[in-house]
Amino acid sequence: MKKRIIALLCLLIFLTITALGCSSEKSIDDPSETVPGSEGSSKLEKVTFVLDWTPNTNHTGVYAAKVKGFFEEEGLDVSIIQPGESSADQLVASNTAQFGVSYQEGVTFARASGIPLVSLAAVIQHNTSGFGALKSKGIVSPKDFEGKKYGGWGSEVEAAMVKQVVKDAGGDPEKVKILTTGTSDFLQASESGQIDFAWIFEGWDYTNALNKGAEVDFIPLRDLSDVFDYYTPVIVTNEDNIKSNRELVEKFMRAVQKGYKFSISNPDEAAECLLELAPELDRELVTKSQKFLASKYQDDAPYWGMQKKEVWDRYMKWLYENKFIDSEIDVEKAFTNEFLQGGK
Repeated sequence: MKKRIIALLCLLIFLTITALGCSSEKSIDDPSETVPGSEGSSKLEKVTFVLDWTPNTNHTGVYAAKVKGFFEEEGLDVSIIQPGESSADQLVASNTAQFGVSYQEGVTFARASGIPLVSLAAVIQHNTSGFGALKSKGIVSPKDFEGKKYGGWGSEVEAAMVKQVVKDAGGDPEKVKILTTGTSDFLQASESGQIDFAWIFEGWDYTNALNKGAEVDFIPLRDLSDVFDYYTPVIVTNEDNIKSNRELVEKFMRAVQKGYKFSISNPDEAAECLLELAPELDRELVTKSQKFLASKYQDDAPYWGMQKKEVWDRYMKWLYENKFIDSEIDVEKAFTNEFLQGGK
């Protein structure tokens, strides 16, 4: 399985880079351009930031940095895009986007296959994902997963983690029926009987279910194992940007950190920043989710974005021991705190 993941990732990145080389579109590597409507002749450096998925409150600090003018203060004109056929990791690795949203798992897989992604900040200090189920299912512990239908994305790592927590709770992981439901809505899939439980985010799917009047039990993953209290999501770049365009990384991260600090102190206004640029989102969900995450972004860390070696090391070793990567990686090259205020 690990070889299939690595081979596929390398192939996709190769195809992405090849396509870029044949494209007639303007390269984003020539960044200086006058911004229409800006005063005087000030020039802003063009930067592309790619999300991991559709806009949500994990991303609010970046949206706040754009709406409140923090990027502009640093001389940057940041375009926020969603991934298409290529993932955020692939786009950042090929420098189609200089920065993006990833996960500790994704960065670990990339580096294990020789792709030099680097995590610049943990968006949320602790893992806010976990397992959700309608209260009527009676699922309050991983042991209760026995005989139940789990709806997931189809990842073998995901399946292994589900089985791990069942085993740790004294249950039989082989009694869990694991289904691939992709991006199916958690609440709809649960109420229709398609699934019994799913892996969801407390600040989004769980909040959305409660917002719609559903009674849901939630088991935080971070309460089940220190190994699974990893960083998700993270903000990434590639090593080449750090080496050859260090000033850009400094400017970008100063603005982003300012955006998340603003979101922590002003959740209602931060929610409006996200809604201004993503008006298709549910206003009530965004507002409630933002209030929940305001205390989670930094949590018990001395400053926003901080990453710890032991967190990276624990999960990397689990991936290695379960044969998802061929060899251990140097986690100190996988992340850095040097571009964060308080991290130098």
